[in-house]
Amino acid sequence: MGQLPNLLLAGLSTGSVYALVALGFNVIFKSTGAINFAQGEWVMMGGMVAAAGHAAQWPLGLAVLLAVVTVMVTGILSERVILRQLARPGPLVVTLVMIAIAICTKSLVMLVLGKNPASLPGFSGSTPIDWGGLRIHPQTLWIIGITCLVMVGAHAFFERSILGRAMRAVAAQPEAAALCGIDPRMAMALAFALAAATGALAGAIITPLTLTSFDYGTVLGFKGFSAAMLGGMGSLPGALVGGILLGSLESLAGGLISSHFKDAVAFLALLLTLFLRPAGVLGKGEVERV
Repeated sequence: MGQLPNLLLAGLSTGSVYALVALGFNVIFKSTGAINFAQGEWVMMGGMVAAAGHAAQWPLGLAVLLAVVTVMVTGILSERVILRQLARPGPLVVTLVMIAIAICTKSLVMLVLGKNPASLPGFSGSTPIDWGGLRIHPQTLWIIGITCLVMVGAHAFFERSILGRAMRAVAAQPEAAALCGIDPRMAMALAFALAAATGALAGAIITPLTLTSFDYGTVLGFKGFSAAMLGGMGSLPGALVGGILLGSLESLAGGLISSHFKDAVAFLALLLTLFLRPAGVLGKGEVERV
């Protein structure tokens, strides 16, 4: 049991990344009612582009910024060039189209950036910090801190800013919002930009701890989706709660039982959530896109 604090810290770090991925799922769901299965590929793309930028001798901060901007543009183009052309952009149609976009994104990254795994150095080096019996990788602190900032920023954006309130209005009543002068297409484009940016940031901050490659996004996407369902699809606080819960369960299962069970935790959590509480931990009996 002496390793329990370290396992919980590792779970908090991994869960923070899952929370960012789940946040991207929830932003799109709140705006369109659809499931963005390209979110995992955007996470992978963020890590790969950041690694490619750093390999090209870009400063680390600029490489991460390049990744966020590149993936954000990809998200905006996905909405403007593809989704906006759909005759009937219902939730099911958008979900299916996003699966196709995910496949295309993975193939594009493979062709442009290659199949080899990519890595990034730690933002503050890789020398572990010993504190009270805990061995903390400096990147873990970056992951937790950035996740907290993003979550607080997302809450403030949707609750206090004019754009955030406009997006909530479009999600709740698109027709009424349009009558008030709010462009639903603008709100959807902004939702895709935000989801892509958070995905890219998640990919960039996790890459120093785990190598990334063109086929890494599927796994991260599924775990982010499981975290979103666990916390409550459509709930921004639920993304954080679901991510931390899933990351902690994975870490405990891998450390106390066997590493072979680690990846099965997300499948089990998703199944139990669907069977026992489909609305998630913080979700309501009926999810409303507000």
